[in-house]
Amino acid sequence: MELKIHPIQTKILNTLLFKEQARFKELNTTGLSTDHFTFHVNKLIKDGLISKNPEGVYLLTTRGKEFANRLDTEREVIERQPKVGVAVSCLLVENGRKRYLVQQRLKQPYFGYHGIVSGKIRWGEGIEQTARRELLEETGLNVRAIDLVGIEHKSDYNNDGVLLEDKIFFIFLGSLPRGKLAKEFKGGKNFWMTKNEILKLDKVFDDVPQLIKIFETEGRNKKPVFFENKFTVAEY
Repeated sequence: MELKIHPIQTKILNTLLFKEQARFKELNTTGLSTDHFTFHVNKLIKDGLISKNPEGVYLLTTRGKEFANRLDTEREVIERQPKVGVAVSCLLVENGRKRYLVQQRLKQPYFGYHGIVSGKIRWGEGIEQTARRELLEETGLNVRAIDLVGIEHKSDYNNDGVLLEDKIFFIFLGSLPRGKLAKEFKGGKNFWMTKNEILKLDKVFDDVPQLIKIFETEGRNKKPVFFENKFTVAEY
């Protein structure tokens, strides 16, 4: 769960961001009473964001530096940033017939929509490692080869123009799959489908036709494609 802090605590972190260390009175830039300000300082210490050394001065901890580095230092708020993840499909060729791995999402948001396997990149995890892990966890499949074919910045808005989701995906296409496909798992179902079958689906993510086009040309164009999409979504 994302740590949420009080605006006074944000001011303290913002002050320490531009100092090696600071004393209590240097941090209390708003002139709060000592008791009131001490409460906020102690909360930051409890959360592991700042520490107090034997000389009585305060400094950011390692965790505090990482957290404070996400501050918009002018507005003194934590900036929201796009989520970064992977999106991965597989190509299966049998008797000259190409089919792609498709997943139906059976959890919120976008319940019932069809797309490809996706997931967040874990802290410190390699991007290809994430793609292989998500593929195995959600489909039971390994692949002998996997290629980065695209990078997508995808923003979804509702009909009122409110930004619902802002994501960056590293898009992979695997080939020569091994293992038995898990047709169902908690949160979705998996299918092998041809290009035409995919494009005829009723509930499909808006970027899927573009992804299929990239998959179809991947063999002739090994350089990953970068693209940005802004969609207005009817259901969320």
